[in-house]
Amino acid sequence: MKLKIYTAAMLLCIIPSSGLFAQTLTAREIVQKSHDLMQGNSSYSEVKMTIHRPKWDRTLAFKSWAKGTEYALIYITAPAQEAGQVFLKRGTEMWNWLPSISRLIKIPPSMMMQSWMGSDLTNDDLVKESSIVNDYDQKIIGEEKMSGYDCYKIELIPHEDAPVVWGKIISWISKDKYFTLRNEYYDESGKLINAESLSEIRDVGNRTIPTKFTVIPEEKNDHETNMIFENMKFNLPIDDSFFSIQNMKKVR
Repeated sequence: MKLKIYTAAMLLCIIPSSGLFAQTLTAREIVQKSHDLMQGNSSYSEVKMTIHRPKWDRTLAFKSWAKGTEYALIYITAPAQEAGQVFLKRGTEMWNWLPSISRLIKIPPSMMMQSWMGSDLTNDDLVKESSIVNDYDQKIIGEEKMSGYDCYKIELIPHEDAPVVWGKIISWISKDKYFTLRNEYYDESGKLINAESLSEIRDVGNRTIPTKFTVIPEEKNDHETNMIFENMKFNLPIDDSFFSIQNMKKVR
């Protein structure tokens, strides 16, 4: 009897190591893990943005708060002539506070794809009105090495009724930590519009993430936007009331 019990115990140890009980993540689960890694339930960031053009360069600095997918607030801290500007997203609506003229502007949906502060990012890129998890169908189309990391290569195709502008997104997500290393954004005809590379991976709090984002438009020579996240905190207690039109004029 003792021999039988010992043999059964050994089998229980051997079977998991053989991979019979191993679980394979779906493409959606991988994308969800990558999204949760960079977002958390809430987040605070201090960001330096450099915009490069053929004849000039420009640097911005801003603070950003976000909560879930519904709320985001961005406060410009530099340069001096732009400092104090605030952008607020609540649900599907977005506002811009201009302290120099004491004016609050509601940004219409038709302007969500316009350049944000002269960069290669759009208003929608900053506040992410659409969801890469809920508004797209995800499919693993391969496995590739990217920047030395083994990655899943995932294709994201939007739902027909989704509020998105991209016809397709291709993402490379690392297998071990689930951080994204590259995104390619295509229009509805299948033409590559923007390529986004993520680098300078380091430990931030309790997670390992890329801290530099580089966006390069495919058809604009010598155009580039870099964002470096100099300080990041996750899962902070932020009340919904922080993301209000009234707070846009008070936040610092």
